[in-house]
Amino acid sequence: MNYEVVIPAAGQGKRMGAGHNKLLIKLRGRPIISHTLKVFLEDSSCSKIILAINPVEREIFSDLIKDLDPNKPISLVHGGEERQHSVFNALKSADEGGIVLVHDGARPFIRQSVIQQLVQTADSSGAAIAAVPVKDTIKKVENSKVAETIERSSLWSVQTPQAFRISLLLHAHAVAERDCFLGTDDASLIERLGKEVRVVQGHYDNIKLTTPEDLYFAEAILRNNQKGQ
Repeated sequence: MNYEVVIPAAGQGKRMGAGHNKLLIKLRGRPIISHTLKVFLEDSSCSKIILAINPVEREIFSDLIKDLDPNKPISLVHGGEERQHSVFNALKSADEGGIVLVHDGARPFIRQSVIQQLVQTADSSGAAIAAVPVKDTIKKVENSKVAETIERSSLWSVQTPQAFRISLLLHAHAVAERDCFLGTDDASLIERLGKEVRVVQGHYDNIKLTTPEDLYFAEAILRNNQKGQ
């Protein structure tokens, strides 16, 4: 079934240390965001892409979209002070009804098979997130001392996309705005309403490019994907 996707792209990514929007950093000669957009542009089930951007970068993103020569609509909306505000602004441009995905622009390696599972699961249950089981030992630390070793068998590392019925996510954002609540991700806003969020197993290559070191891993993933093709 068809879906729309919201991609917040207004952040500056200070941990990347680039001095500008990290999504514009070149990876194999193309901006990171172009790699991410390509996944959805090539998915026939994606009917619309909504980018939440910094208004001062509108011309940059407009030119970038022209270079991609998209085969489906890509809308630009103004982002907000926080990621959550950017997503809410973008959701207001989504068509009513159906399924919407929220995806980090800095995760260019999401697979379409995972997207399809997320859309199907959200259609039946209302909300679904991509995640992978935690592999490392996790310890709770207080004042630089180990307070507890956490049992990891039930711990999952959450990724994006996260998929929702559009009406449900809009309601969750409206309630959060009313209550001045800032969640850690969109799924947390759904959880706050007491609604079920299902988990779809993602893949470990679906990394978020956050620090300069992540760019080395990204190059390795691109090389591996190229060999696979």
